[in-house]
Amino acid sequence: MTTVIPSTIPHGRTAQRLEWSHLPPVVRAQVEERCGSPIVEAVSQGGGFTPGFASVLICEDGSRHFVKAASNAAQRMFAASYREEARKMRALPDSVPAPRLLWSFEDEWVVLGLEYVAARPPKRPWRAADLDLCLDALGVVAKRLTPVPAELGLDPIAEELADWPAFWEELRGRPDLPHADEAAALASSFADVVVGDTVVHTDVRDDNVLLTTDGRALFCDWNWPVAGAAWLDSLFLLIGPRGDGLDVDAVIATRPLLRDVPADHLDRVLALVCGYFLKSADEPVPSTSPYIRDAQRWQGEVVWDWLCERRGWRP
Repeated sequence: MTTVIPSTIPHGRTAQRLEWSHLPPVVRAQVEERCGSPIVEAVSQGGGFTPGFASVLICEDGSRHFVKAASNAAQRMFAASYREEARKMRALPDSVPAPRLLWSFEDEWVVLGLEYVAARPPKRPWRAADLDLCLDALGVVAKRLTPVPAELGLDPIAEELADWPAFWEELRGRPDLPHADEAAALASSFADVVVGDTVVHTDVRDDNVLLTTDGRALFCDWNWPVAGAAWLDSLFLLIGPRGDGLDVDAVIATRPLLRDVPADHLDRVLALVCGYFLKSADEPVPSTSPYIRDAQRWQGEVVWDWLCERRGWRP
């Protein structure tokens, strides 16, 4: 166990989402048509940080469906994200551990119908058993999605995150970051170590994971994957468990995707994402996502503490 980084984030209750009644009648009618039965109950999902509609719909015939929706007019950014998610999920092989996209449509709204899975998110604070399930599943992702399927059309992660090293310029001089210059130097050289031909989800955290009743881990929200090194998602996943007190460096030493990665390569990526989280946490809080800055700040503090320990810096 390592030091626990305290958090007041209400895990599983961070989203302010649209409800079923907020969808226009014509959209609700189209959803019911695709579900094949009238909707009798909608259970909104509280995890995540986006305001789009995301609910388990229970039909009159007893079937269950997971549906996401966002307005092209009022929620343009989130509608674009859902549109991209649908495109990416159509290209995912069935062997990838993810819920299947069953249907989608778009007019004034972007609407996705996904396979309902009887499952729960990982428990918080993280438990070692849940983490093992997730890391095992990421091993499957790396195997099934290397090389990157051509139809996904992904950009390299080094290009997608090319602006991130500059975030440290805005963080230098903070008294709580005495090693900012060293961190900036690490982050500036990240591109050399993230090259690869594996699909990298980039957003694997507890609210994007489903642990099924039959012992599988499935990954949700395939909005913005990139092409990169096979070990990256496993490293990103360890941020939450590290903050919750698990000895993730001991985990790294046992994991096939991580154990042979040079420590300096891991540190360069940790420095990169640390700068992103801490800089983003200082942005204004959006009214549609009241907890997102708290979550980014907590992750930044976790990664900073972790990086300081790994580098022998005084935090």
